Amino acid sequence: MGIFDRFKGQAKDKAKDISDNVEAEANEKTGNKYADRIDKAQQQMEGRLGIDDDPTK
Repeated sequence: MGIFDRFKGQAKDKAKDISDNVEAEANEKTGNKYADRIDKAQQQMEGRLGIDDDPTK
């Protein structure tokens, strides 16, 4: 594994962490009223960016 592959992996991990934090904050601010919509939007965004947790979806 080259150095660029390692940085790419680290960037994906960091992006996933940020995505999870944004989702949690949005759910907190809306009182989980829109949790299903927020989760769906997060999954779509992660899929488009290539940082999806489960690539088999």
